[in-house]
Parts: sequence; structure tokens; C-alpha cells
Amino acid sequence: MKKIVKTGQTTAGEARYMNGGKSMSETDVRSYIAGLIEKSRAAQKVAEGFTQEQVDRLAGAVCYEIYHNKELIRELAEFAMEETELGDVPSKIGKVTGKCRAMWHDVKNVKTVGITEEIPEKGLVRISKPVGVIGSLVPSTQPEMHPIVQTVNALKARDAIIFAPHPRGKKTSAKTVDIIRGIIKKYGAPEDLVICIPEPTVEITNELMAQSDLVIATGGQGMVRAAYSSGRPAFGVGAGNANIVIDSTANLAEAAAKIKNSKTFDLAAGCSCDNAVIILEDVYEKMLEEFAKVGAHMVNAEDKEKLKNTIWPAWPDNHAINRDVVAKPARYIAELAEIQVPEDTCILLAEESGSGEAYPFSGEKMCVTIAVYKAKDIDDAIRIVNANLAYSGAGHSCGIYSNTPENVEKYALSTYTTRVTVNLPNALTNTGSWVCGMPATSSLGCGTWGGNICSENITLKHYMNNTWVIREIPSFEPSDEELWAGFVPEK
Repeated sequence: MKKIVKTGQTTAGEARYMNGGKSMSETDVRSYIAGLIEKSRAAQKVAEGFTQEQVDRLAGAVCYEIYHNKELIRELAEFAMEETELGDVPSKIGKVTGKCRAMWHDVKNVKTVGITEEIPEKGLVRISKPVGVIGSLVPSTQPEMHPIVQTVNALKARDAIIFAPHPRGKKTSAKTVDIIRGIIKKYGAPEDLVICIPEPTVEITNELMAQSDLVIATGGQGMVRAAYSSGRPAFGVGAGNANIVIDSTANLAEAAAKIKNSKTFDLAAGCSCDNAVIILEDVYEKMLEEFAKVGAHMVNAEDKEKLKNTIWPAWPDNHAINRDVVAKPARYIAELAEIQVPEDTCILLAEESGSGEAYPFSGEKMCVTIAVYKAKDIDDAIRIVNANLAYSGAGHSCGIYSNTPENVEKYALSTYTTRVTVNLPNALTNTGSWVCGMPATSSLGCGTWGGNICSENITLKHYMNNTWVIREIPSFEPSDEELWAGFVPEK
């Protein structure tokens, strides 16, 4: 593996910041970001004049050139693992490989230049235009994949984008962006359509948000709230805490296998992984047997207490998760907690009975640990899911394993989430998959439940402005009799 080196995108303002480790003044921060915005805006004005064919080729180039360089993808995955110490290399390879294909599939035939929609019967024509310069926050869990996904959308929409990575993954994000810059230069576009801040700080990131035309905040809730407070238009994401219901008609062996695949992918680094499983009581014991077959180990009461103190070492005074357990293997966590587990353990299960602050296992854990609940029936399961999500993860996602359509419908109607996966591995499908229709993304809007403006996957359409041309059509105004037909007023 290549040695980690600093990216070459440095300005005078940044040089002052890195000189002796001294902090930049407020004026220097503002000047530094203004310089980056100026470079981005100049590049974006060039891209604004691109034809549909040009932006298609440019977006396709990023996906194609990265996807077909397997050695580069492995190097990037190993680089990310070395820097962040989160997740595992095979999952990171899978993320980059999979998203390159899925992103190109989703955007390749979408019109983004000029007239993009015509509705003759309404006299309407939609013209798509770029939003300008996007400021994007990169989470520490996705420093290698996130910039690729967002760059493809930005290029296709003729935007420029500046990434502010999480400090824990800053070198990986910078390396990824350097790769992308080389690709777009090769295909004849300005490199400064894509820029990464090499040495991010809270002050620098806040200033980027304040000066960008649009902010896309994917990461911790503190930065998402800052994005919404920046005074600029923003798409934020909510906290994850996927709860999964298993009812009496589920294929239990299939459910166990899919939950394992979902929970252990990148060692639970993603916000969509399964954090609680709610099992109907008549299949509870059988489901635990299936879990044991796939390497999910149920801890006893004594070990549960040790596990709790390891994941939340300052609980109950502080609910912060111990960073040493985040996206780490189950046996590693077990060793930290000083508990004995079987050799094949890949998930730690802990029985839980309540929700909220007094029950930390009911919230998001960011590690390969799942809270397990027993429910009387589907209504009781829905109650538990909503209670857990009210504590952590409202609006994000949940899932159900069931072969009873009525249960699926009741679950979807009664839970406060924007995504309900059905008989699918949650973390592997709600951000896009070849076996479901959700569009590919790395940012999940969670609606007002999760404090977000958007209740869907953040995709290409969110990277564009629209101008509507409105023409006269024959009047369709109904008579009063036609309008109020069928409405019966109160006497």
C-alpha cells in the first residue's frame, strides 16, 4: 500500500493555517473559503455552458474510470481503513464498486440541460439549471465513497462542489478528490469543479456552508444542525437507528442471514444498519436459534452490563458512544468488554425491554450490537419501534420480515420513518440496490421527523434548480355544480 501523503490543493490561507499548527483567524478563514468559492464558481461557469452530451460524458467518466481500475479501488479502500480504522476493506471495495455502477445507471439517461420536461396539456415546460457551488460535508464513515456519489450528481447537474471532510477521514477524502480531479481534467473539464479542503476545522466548515449556494450535510447531527443554521439552503440527514420487525410468517433463516449481511457490512459503519430486532413472541426462540447459526451471540445479563459500560463508558451522565467500538469486529468489542463469545461470533445480541435514555441499547450503537425485543403481536412491535425511534433515529428507516401483506401495510402506515424495507437487508438496499427501486445515494433525508426538509433519498434532482415556462391553455375552470359535486355540507 502507498504511504499516506497530503493532497496538493493548498492556498496561501491554508498555508498560514498549517504553519506551526496555528489556528487561522476569523478573517483568514473567511478569505480562505472565499478563495475556494471563487475558483469553484469560475469552473462552474464553464460547466454551465456544457451540452447534455458533455455532462453525460463527464459524469460517466468518473464512474467508468474508477470502476474499471480495481487496483485503485483496493488501494483507496485500504487507505481509508488505515486512516479511519473503521469498517473493513472488502466492504469499502464493495461500496465504491457498487456505487460507481449504480450511480451511472441512475443518471445516464436523465436530461439535465435545457428543456428537461414538457407537459403540453398543462402548457408547462421545465428547464433545469445548476444550483451553483455546493458545500458538502463528508462523514468519517464514508470518506472514500461519498465524494464519488456526490461528484457524479454535481457534474451531471453542471454544479461545482467543495468537500469538507471529517477530520478522521480527511486524507482519504482528499485522495479520492484528487483522483476525480485527474479524471475530469483528462476529459477536458476544469479541475476546480471538484475541490476538497485538506485540513478541515469546525470554523472552516461553517464558513464553507455560509458561502456556498447549497449545503448537503451528511454526518453527525451537530453539523447537520449547523447546516440548517448557516443561512444557506441545505439538505441534511437524520440520525439512524434502523429497527427491524420479524413476524410469525417470516422466513426465519432468510431473515437471520439478511440481517447478518446488513449489520456486518463495513462492520456497522453506516447509519442504515440494523440496531434493534423486534421478534413476535411465538417465533422468538426459533429466531434466536437462527441467529446463533449465523454467528449472532446473545449475551447474558452480566455480560450485557459489561457491554453497556464498554459502548457507553460515561453512561448515564454522558450518552456518547465509545469511538473504540465503532465499526469494529464483534470479537474485538467482546475483548474490550471482557466477555467470552464463540469463535464465529460476528454480532452481539442483547435482550432489551424498554426504550429511551434509561435503555441505551434502544438507540443507535454504530457497532455490531443489536438490541433484541419480544413483542406480543404486530401492534406491540409497532409500539416498540416507534418508542425506539422517538429516542433515536426518527424518520430514518425501519424494516420488516413478513409474508403477511396486512402486517406490512399496517407497519408502513403506523411507523414514523421515510423508508420501510420488506424482506430485505436494510443497510444494503435503502441507499439503492439492484433488487429494489430506491435510487442510489449516500445521503438519506429523514423528513420532519428527523429534522430534515426532505423525506427521500438525496439524488440528482436535488442538485438542480428549475425554471417553469407557463403558457396559456384552454380554461379548465369547472362550474360550481361540477366543483362541489359529491361534497355534503354539515346541516
